[in-house]
Amino acid sequence: MSMNTLSGLAGLSGTFVLWRESLARLLTWFNGRAATGRLFYPKLFGLFVTLNMGCYWWALMTVYPEKMWTDEAPEILLMSLPVSVLGGMFDFLSLFLTLFMARRAIASTSNVAYIGYLSIDLAIAIAAAAWVLFVFMVSGWMVNLVLALPETLPQREVLYKGRFWAALLDPFNPDNLRNIYFGIVMGASAMLPTLIHVFHALRALGKTAFEPAPPPAQS
Repeated sequence: MSMNTLSGLAGLSGTFVLWRESLARLLTWFNGRAATGRLFYPKLFGLFVTLNMGCYWWALMTVYPEKMWTDEAPEILLMSLPVSVLGGMFDFLSLFLTLFMARRAIASTSNVAYIGYLSIDLAIAIAAAAWVLFVFMVSGWMVNLVLALPETLPQREVLYKGRFWAALLDPFNPDNLRNIYFGIVMGASAMLPTLIHVFHALRALGKTAFEPAPPPAQS
């Protein structure tokens, strides 16, 4: 095995060591805040609800601002609450799965297992896409009950399933692009754990790539 190969393996091993240490420090910080913070978890849930509310209005005002000047405005305003609460609930509950997998990853003895545990967050992000469809379907139905609009839950299901398949089959259609963008923004909070893992991995890689080489051994 050449010296360059050995050096590359050593650098990769060092990257994983730094990555594990960085993630462990983050978990220690979180556990400390959870143990000492007053009403930590209710506040965290409120943060997720607020984040989803922000994503909802950001997506709406950047894609469909004209809807706020139509007859749909009352429905849109009322939908923001159940959408935010249900979205925050998904993020809050999935956080505990993320924490569990992060602990298992740190305790693992191989780098392959380490990546495997952390990759569960990708599945959570994919599940979030299905949850977004469910949230808008149920939220729209609930709002229609409040406003006494003649629309049933099966009708909402047909509406959003139709939008999903239209976006999948013709993603570059302007209307479908707007719906795809809207869905991505609404699911952004579910991607945070994956983005955090990527950030820590890149930071560890950068440290090992740019750290000074050890001095040559004296003969």
